[in-house]
Amino acid sequence: MAGAQNLEKAPYYITTPIYYVNDSPHIGHVYTTLACDVLARFMRLDGRDVKFLTGTDEHGQKVERSAQARGTDPQAFTDKMSRNFRDLSGPWKFTNDDFIRTTEERHVHACQDLWRKLKDAGDIYLGSYAGWYAVRDEAFYGEDELTDGEDGRKYAPSGAEVDWVEEPSYFFRLSAWQDRLLRFYQDNPDFIGPDARRNEVISFVKSGLRDLSVSRTTFAWGIQVPDDPAHIMYVWLDALTNYITAVGYPDTEAPDYRKFWPADLHMVGKDILRFHAVYWPAFLMAADLEPPKRVYAHGWWTNEGQKISKSLGNVIDAYQLINDYGLDQARYFLLREVPFGNDGDFSHRAMVSRINNDLANDFGNLAQRVLSMIHKNCDGKIPEPGELMPSDESLLAATQAVLPKMRSELSVQAFHRSLEAVWAVVGQANRYVDEMAPWVLRKTDRARMETVLYVLADVIRQLAIVTQPFMPDAPAALLDQLGQPHDARDFASLPTRLEPGRAIAKPSGVFPRYVEEERQDAS
Repeated sequence: MAGAQNLEKAPYYITTPIYYVNDSPHIGHVYTTLACDVLARFMRLDGRDVKFLTGTDEHGQKVERSAQARGTDPQAFTDKMSRNFRDLSGPWKFTNDDFIRTTEERHVHACQDLWRKLKDAGDIYLGSYAGWYAVRDEAFYGEDELTDGEDGRKYAPSGAEVDWVEEPSYFFRLSAWQDRLLRFYQDNPDFIGPDARRNEVISFVKSGLRDLSVSRTTFAWGIQVPDDPAHIMYVWLDALTNYITAVGYPDTEAPDYRKFWPADLHMVGKDILRFHAVYWPAFLMAADLEPPKRVYAHGWWTNEGQKISKSLGNVIDAYQLINDYGLDQARYFLLREVPFGNDGDFSHRAMVSRINNDLANDFGNLAQRVLSMIHKNCDGKIPEPGELMPSDESLLAATQAVLPKMRSELSVQAFHRSLEAVWAVVGQANRYVDEMAPWVLRKTDRARMETVLYVLADVIRQLAIVTQPFMPDAPAALLDQLGQPHDARDFASLPTRLEPGRAIAKPSGVFPRYVEEERQDAS
């Protein structure tokens, strides 16, 4: 069914930022990749040909120093550290189609080709750099962006120490792109989301752009500048290029490049928006390549009201989270609890509330009691419906309206509102059960009972289908219990009603309650 739709629907290319190998995977990395995974799953179920990319950023002075501190070479260090991020996909059930590493030969080739195009266009020139550089951020900062620490050192807005650096450097003529970038933002109002971040970027560009140092000579771990091996490329020029490397660049006639570029969405954290929304479109346009269609910057998480940091010992471990609460539960919470784009606070109490109220009480209990009544009162088969009443039609219409709402909300990365649309129908279905009281109809009007249970079973089927992108396991278990074949679980299957007489499995709960006494603290 989905295959027929592929001819009608545009391909969809979504990317995470590539994660810096010096970090260990934590809730921030999971959050970004999870959001992309939900969109990738949604678009596949909606009949679109999807490419979902993630990977690791493996060059730079910080990596070189870390490898030296461990007594190993940078390549061996990055081989080991990159695996930590690749391994996240298993337990979290991420469905990325590719995992790119910036140390791969295909990427070196792409970066050097892009460099040549920028230089041939006159947008790269050789000069010398003198200014402040933060190794931790792999970023240059102006004097006006720095603060003085009590220790007499200067610090970047991120809190990273900066050092004064003087060295020969190639520069990208970013200053020449100020007006063209502003015009690009004006012509493409959806390029940056959410709106507050868009306004920040426009304000930054309007304040004046300085040419950008795009090479280094004081360390060696990076991609060599073509025709000048004394220089290596600035790590951000290298890193950003991964998005086109993965679709076959520099072969702009490659099937994946023609199909997927420009990317539909680069998902990033708000701390790296400037690189993606200012530098990246300027690099691409200078090379006569199309910029991506959209860059979305999400917020950060705190833990029980505190900033997350290693020094405070409150980093939320990516694996412990699903061990403590469950995979579907953790995925649901992260995208439902906080309006996407805002900062959010993780708390145990909020997580338990979502698990027990939204999942167990609302959706889980709806499915369990309806399927149990069918199994007990309808010989374990989907009943034959009679004539539908206005109340039945109203619930079915509300259910059928969910997918268009989800499409609309997810097109602007409003994950929380997409889930709210689903749960509005869950609530309506629970009220319908109470109003129709099929346990009473069993004694007074069996035919009506069967119609009510049929309507509810089909609503549960549709809700299970549309929640699959968010939760890989429980909706699949519900569709199993309803006897739905695997080729009838995409969005094209939604209008096809349940087949009366189909046997259903003996129902079992798919959203267990969280019992506080069973919690095992990480300590």
